[in-house]
Amino acid sequence: MGAAVWWLSLALASSLWAQQPPSQTDPGNLLSGQSVQPQARGPLRPVPRTADGRIVLGGSTPKERGVWVPTTGLQTPLASIAAVPFQSWARALYADRQKHELEPYARCKPSGVAREVQTPYGVEIVDLTEAQRLYFFDIGGAHTFRTVYMDGRTHPRHLEPSYYGHSIGWWDADTLVIESTGFNERFWLDRRGIPHTEKLRTLERLTRTDFATIKYEVTIDDPDVYTAPWTGGLTLRWEDGTELFEYMCQQANYSSDLMVGSPDQSDPTPIAVP
Repeated sequence: MGAAVWWLSLALASSLWAQQPPSQTDPGNLLSGQSVQPQARGPLRPVPRTADGRIVLGGSTPKERGVWVPTTGLQTPLASIAAVPFQSWARALYADRQKHELEPYARCKPSGVAREVQTPYGVEIVDLTEAQRLYFFDIGGAHTFRTVYMDGRTHPRHLEPSYYGHSIGWWDADTLVIESTGFNERFWLDRRGIPHTEKLRTLERLTRTDFATIKYEVTIDDPDVYTAPWTGGLTLRWEDGTELFEYMCQQANYSSDLMVGSPDQSDPTPIAVP
């Protein structure tokens, strides 16, 4: 083997090693639809709280690291699809997305609402109490963050539509409640392709039921897509010891089928491309 070839082989191997994240969660399971059950290490512990008794959505101490990961895969819907009150056009769009799966997430676009907490490798929730702001930091995908204002403000009257919209939050006993509006239409609400328009408003509820579990619920209200508001949800599990790490979305992207479709598709032309 020539020196140039040997160095190229070594560089490729090093690149592959560097791409392996320090995470217990296998994103292949997430894409295949297999359930993922990361567990907190050690015996079950009580839910961490601040000195005044409020729930903490991170570790028990500032030095304790961890992220929240979804426990369901791609094929698990946010709610029973039969019970989702689609308008006829929205049901047709949803059905088309089951076939073509041309999701913006696979092209490194940010994902709002439930799709954000379904991101492979998880999210870190950082509550800056003194600043009265809370942040969701995504690891996979676009590697972005979302701001939740906890200072009692209301939504601005005029909002430029964005991927994460404008979010305000408050505590209802042990549940974090987040109301959001001002979304653009350039993302899917969940991995299965739930559609929406710029009229979307959401109400999310995150309840840490034990140290290793968050119950996530979201109410969807979009009169241009659905005949009535509806609620779905999922479970997040604490992955102890994982910290945010650098994620290059386009490097060695294995989601080509979700970007351009699979070669065996009989109809390569979707009715809509987000």
